[in-house]
Amino acid sequence: MKLISEPNITVKMRRMRERVRWQHSELQQRGIDQTRLALENAPQEFSEFSFLVLGDSGTGRHRSSSPQRQVAQQLMNHQQGAEFILHTGDVVYLVGSSEQYRENFIKPYHEWIVGDDYHDIAYDKMVFKLPFLPVLGNHDYYDLPPLLGLVAGITGPLRYALRSYVDIDVSWHGSYQGDAFARAFIDYLKGVSGFRLAQHLDEHYQGYLDGTRCLSYRPKQYTRVPNRYYQFRYGGIDFFALDSNTFNQPLPLSITDEDRPSREALQAQRQRLEDEKADLLRQAAELTMNPLDEDGREEITEELEQIDEQIYDIDKQLDGNTLPVVDTEQLNWLQERLIASWQNPDVRGRILFFHHPPYVTESTKWCQGQTLAVRLHLRQVLDAVAAEVGDIARGAPLVNLVLNGHAHCMEYIKTEDTGHGDAHIPFVICGGSGYSLRRQRDEGPHLQENFHGEDRTVATSHLFLGRTGKGSTLKRPYTGLRVDIGSGKAPAIMLTPLVAEKYDSQWNHYEVDSIKV
Repeated sequence: MKLISEPNITVKMRRMRERVRWQHSELQQRGIDQTRLALENAPQEFSEFSFLVLGDSGTGRHRSSSPQRQVAQQLMNHQQGAEFILHTGDVVYLVGSSEQYRENFIKPYHEWIVGDDYHDIAYDKMVFKLPFLPVLGNHDYYDLPPLLGLVAGITGPLRYALRSYVDIDVSWHGSYQGDAFARAFIDYLKGVSGFRLAQHLDEHYQGYLDGTRCLSYRPKQYTRVPNRYYQFRYGGIDFFALDSNTFNQPLPLSITDEDRPSREALQAQRQRLEDEKADLLRQAAELTMNPLDEDGREEITEELEQIDEQIYDIDKQLDGNTLPVVDTEQLNWLQERLIASWQNPDVRGRILFFHHPPYVTESTKWCQGQTLAVRLHLRQVLDAVAAEVGDIARGAPLVNLVLNGHAHCMEYIKTEDTGHGDAHIPFVICGGSGYSLRRQRDEGPHLQENFHGEDRTVATSHLFLGRTGKGSTLKRPYTGLRVDIGSGKAPAIMLTPLVAEKYDSQWNHYEVDSIKV
């Protein structure tokens, strides 16, 4: 039995449209754009500002010493002067259940949420003190197979009592195809009916972006985003939040690609992973009755999760016999908005943030089918943008910064001459904010693609913070990020990784030297 189930792309898109009542007549009559967001008091001038980033954080597995809480405290130390917080996805593990929001999200971040006691804060009624702007991760869409959900619910009290020995962070059910995330963060218009809809729109859709009416984000009052993908502007920088879960489906193996393994190679890799998994399960059984060896159990759990993820990606590739469904609506939207952004004299830069990284040196991600799919679709968009705004850009990178999660690490990568519109762009992965960390791949920091039979470096990793060492030398640097944007037409961008490192059962908090991108 598979541990999780995932809705297909068509279902994801349809369900989210229903939740926001996409293009309802009341919205159209008011000329409302459901993909724009106006942050209250956002400056229009090209002034300096800062914001915080975290991702892949929503674990409740650690009862005694939560990495997520350690990172939250690091971020709070830098909250003074920060204007908002971005989350790169996987807000709640393991399957995005509404029942898990209180322990896995509200409790560790309660200082950011209006309310005196986190026990009294409902997940679908959260109001943030500082703008909290998330995107969907794959776990935010996951569900449990019905039988497994029943078993998880019935055994809940027993698992809680034995949490020192075994701690599987699941609930009765999953996300209901992303519904929990939508109720927590998106303006859930499906729950607003009749005459109340018109009243709601008149009250909360009073903002404007580029002359178009849109949802207003008002800290401490009403803090919702309009859709699963959206745009906002702050200090002359356009931010584009994307849902990469709807353009990450691997291409079918029938389509040849020099960088992709054959079906036979994938099947052999899958069998090797199953053998590794069986060996790890034997080791885990030996540690189950030793509650003192928390680090040993955690290390095996992290290895098992990594193997399960690899097997899941391989199965997606092996099962795909037809061309995948691709969210062309969102990709076309991004293309059009990027072109408009370049043509707008009120804009001095562009930042994208979404879950799945196109470039990554974490040990398992670079060759995954999902990574290849996301990179392909992003390149197609940026190639089209380059064709339209090349004269305006004059060789400058089309995007100033891309922020991702999914890979459980902190990484700074810079693309080189890729032959596409994604050349010379800084990519930052902030996916190590609480869940199990991963190692860097053995092949090292240089990412290569095959061009006409020859391998060529297309990107290089300049910083990687993830799991290192084993046993007594094991280090786990969990991370968040502070981003500082300078003033002026061509803003300098500074990245400061914020680290809460666990080593020898002790926590050490520090900052990595700032990086100018």
